[in-house]
Amino acid sequence: MTDLADRTLVQGQPVLNEAEIHRQLAALPDWSLVTQAEVPRIKRAYSFPDFAKALTFVNQVGALAEQQNHHPALLLEWGKVTVSWWSHDAGGVHLNDLIMAARTERLYQ
Repeated sequence: MTDLADRTLVQGQPVLNEAEIHRQLAALPDWSLVTQAEVPRIKRAYSFPDFAKALTFVNQVGALAEQQNHHPALLLEWGKVTVSWWSHDAGGVHLNDLIMAARTERLYQ
């Protein structure tokens, strides 16, 4: 099976149901499905030794998002970055969000 991060983003497919999201999250064990403002999303917090390294990571995720035209919510704190992916237009978690989460993992490693 192709690694999730290697898959191509797709358009025109519906959001995933909760069971499918959890099945896909098996490949992303540090990510969780949460609901915020009544919208499902996947979320993970990353730890860093200082603010500068956390900011560098935010900039890397931002560049990736711009490259793919698919953007997360990013919360930058001292030594911590929280990343949330969901498809704003579709109102939930799409396969593209899981692909981008996997690519975010690669950036962190």
